Amino acid sequence: MPSSIDLKKLKEVVQQGPADVIIGKKGLYKGVLEEIKRRLKEKEVIKVRVLKSALKVTGLDRKAIAREVAKRVGAVLLDIRGRTFVLYRPGKKGRGEDKTPGMHERRRRARTWSQRSKSQQTS
Repeated sequence: MPSSIDLKKLKEVVQQGPADVIIGKKGLYKGVLEEIKRRLKEKEVIKVRVLKSALKVTGLDRKAIAREVAKRVGAVLLDIRGRTFVLYRPGKKGRGEDKTPGMHERRRRARTWSQRSKSQQTS
């Protein structure tokens, strides 16, 4: 498992962009959990947003939903901010410790997102 400094960097990078998965009015059903697993396998760190309708359907609060999702997909819950949370699940051991391709993609995406929001503010 990466050190706490590495996890902090991963969390900061993922916080900048949009949510990877959104949990909607169907709540925690098989399809959304499978999508979260697929994204974690692909990226290792993802951002999940919970809509208000999901809170009503499940009867759980935002923190309970985040903990339940993390438990069901076998991930570590890194951060909860409002109805958005960040999950981390390390990839295959054969990949080694170098996670640069994923990190570069995340940074590029975060940069693009921040540039878009800046251009919208100036328009």
